[in-house]
Amino acid sequence: MDSANFVHLHLHTDYSLLDGACAISRLMERAVELKMPAVALTDHGNLFGAMKFHKAATQHGLKPIIGCEVYVAGTNRFDRSPESERPYHLVLLCENDRGYRNLVKLASAAYLEGYYYRPRIDKDLLARHSEGLIALSACLRGEVAHALLLERYDAARQAAYDLQDIFHKGNFYLEIQNQGLPEEQKINPQLVQLSRETGIPLVATNDCHYLTQADARAQEVLVCIQTGKTLSDTNRMRFPTDQFYFKSYEEMRAAFAEISEVQEALSRTVEIAERCNVHLDKEQHVFPHFEVPAGETLDSYFEKVARQGFEQRRQRLEQQQAEGRLRHPLKAYEERLEQEISLIQRMRFAGYFLIVWDFIRFAREAGIPVGPGRGSAAGSLVSYALRITDIDPLQHGLLFERFLNPERISFPDIDIDFCVRRRSEVIGYVTDKYGRENVSQIITFGTMGAKAVVRDAGRVLGMPFAEVDRIAKLIPNTLNITLEEALQQTPELRQLQQRDPRIADLLQISMQLEGLARHASTHAAGVVISPQPLQEIVPLFKSNKDEITTQYAMDDLEKIGLLKMDFLGLTTLTVLDDALRLIHTTRGEQLELDAIPTDDAATYELLGKGLTAGIFQFESRGMTDILRRAHPGRLSDLTALNALYRPGPIQGGMIDDFIARKSGKKQVAYDLPELQEILEETYGVIVYQEQVMQIAARVAGFSLGEADVLRRAMGKKKPEEMAAMREKFLAGAKQRRVPPKKAEKLFDLMAQFAGYGFNKSHSAAYALIAYQTAF
Repeated sequence: MDSANFVHLHLHTDYSLLDGACAISRLMERAVELKMPAVALTDHGNLFGAMKFHKAATQHGLKPIIGCEVYVAGTNRFDRSPESERPYHLVLLCENDRGYRNLVKLASAAYLEGYYYRPRIDKDLLARHSEGLIALSACLRGEVAHALLLERYDAARQAAYDLQDIFHKGNFYLEIQNQGLPEEQKINPQLVQLSRETGIPLVATNDCHYLTQADARAQEVLVCIQTGKTLSDTNRMRFPTDQFYFKSYEEMRAAFAEISEVQEALSRTVEIAERCNVHLDKEQHVFPHFEVPAGETLDSYFEKVARQGFEQRRQRLEQQQAEGRLRHPLKAYEERLEQEISLIQRMRFAGYFLIVWDFIRFAREAGIPVGPGRGSAAGSLVSYALRITDIDPLQHGLLFERFLNPERISFPDIDIDFCVRRRSEVIGYVTDKYGRENVSQIITFGTMGAKAVVRDAGRVLGMPFAEVDRIAKLIPNTLNITLEEALQQTPELRQLQQRDPRIADLLQISMQLEGLARHASTHAAGVVISPQPLQEIVPLFKSNKDEITTQYAMDDLEKIGLLKMDFLGLTTLTVLDDALRLIHTTRGEQLELDAIPTDDAATYELLGKGLTAGIFQFESRGMTDILRRAHPGRLSDLTALNALYRPGPIQGGMIDDFIARKSGKKQVAYDLPELQEILEETYGVIVYQEQVMQIAARVAGFSLGEADVLRRAMGKKKPEEMAAMREKFLAGAKQRRVPPKKAEKLFDLMAQFAGYGFNKSHSAAYALIAYQTAF
């Protein structure tokens, strides 16, 4: 590496514009602009950003260096005396995979054992977990620098020797900075002298809290937001200079021009960068150990309970068949069960299904209400047999390949709804079964949205509340809208920006702050289960409510390959359970939800009149209006309306089209005879992702696995994939004697609707809960 291209080693997130996923993306763009081959991230006291940072750096062709600026207690990490409130700083960088594992343990212990105002470790813990780590003595709050500020040179030298002993020779560096602070001017010559005297090498860095010098004012506003102050407050916390930004090599040379060893101190950043090589590979054995009976393997026991479960379902299926209400013969069920069992075993997911089956079995036996299904898992007959779900996938036309795709092996994802009152009992069962150290809830980060950041920034700038409120209300109420999009969509907002410099300033600062992480909290549903203690794999965090979570968010855990599940609390399940108990108490009737007929005329009449207050998914004003117009008469109508009631289909006029076709005001026609069976229940409208898959299979000969790949490509609008898929679709259609123009028209129609298409499995399961609530 060329030293001219690499000069920085640590970034911070306390009161920082470099906080959150969007900031990491900006950081990478800046690093590429400055032609830096490597970049490091050292959050204060945590590893929150490590996974996203590693991925972003790799994608930008940069070498990621994972680190942390830890807080080291002056006494020990268990000390809670007033003197221990201000721990020392120390920068740790991962030299190798062993160092990363050690840093994970340190970052976890800092929260779980040492937290006192800040997450703290101590030198004893450092000594036990120093292997594979490179340490830098840190900023003015480092132990060495702090002693020099107090004019205790001997104590500074001793502290340097102590840290060198912990990290061994060659793994500890004296860090020198110059952000234009008088304190730095005072101690920097002493740091140079200390380096010469002890032989501990010197490394020059810059304390980065924002990317460019022009960001300094936005940084001030951010600090005021986080501390509840305004810019006019004389006693507010502030950065003393505007030099805490990501500097170029030339700027760094100029900052240390008076130091004769400047070239060596700068080039050591390269030396350190070349030594740091961490590979964050996926965990190989992600499923916790599931105990099976003697003489059984995971595969054999999975197959056994799946077949037993299906036999328990068979009686009801036979009854439906005798009544002429079963859409498919029992033989079709048996064949599909064989296919699913075989594929699940082949994909080595038997253990996963057993884990889910087991805790749902516990819930049902304990009388804890469980939802009928959620997400694509409702498309699995094995899930139905195991009572993981309670909706018959064949009866509702749901596809297993939407859940597990043999053409594109990806992790199964079964999310479960539980009674909101008793959800914690299920998590408790899982925790006890697999070990408290192996199970954790998951962190989530709140970010600064467009409206909120405008209100916050306006307060800090001292603008009148009424004026700021008026500006915020001009931002459309669209989920995840950005300020840039708001300016494009709202002419009045754009005019205010152009006419009034104060509003232009407010919007400019707000755009700089938009998307930054605001706070950490516990994910409402996510739980991660590991085959080994989590502290061996991911850093842990303790919230101010004493909840232990991972420091990595859910998507980061998936990248590592850990098993995460959503244990969702659904109030409707609690309400339904309470209703069943009341019916039994007051009327003496023992109702079972899964025995309720789904063709009750009075229930559909209630829904058609829009009398839906308190009915799951169907109580909003907009949905009530749609129900009155649509007059649903069967469960498939509720499934379709549930899927269509979203911004895309509403704006695209799909609901009006659906209702017009259903009521006979618009003729239902099919361009190809093959489409009738697939689209008949939605009156010729492509509503579901599964319909896109079925069309590709029926018209162009795709396997359902290939059709799912096509569905994904269409949904994400990937041009290269779409072009290849189009060619394959047209070739397959031609083989089946479909006229080329009709095939092209159909592909374009599928591509158009795929962006709107909804997961039918999820919609059907939630439509069933809505129907049960209405009944």
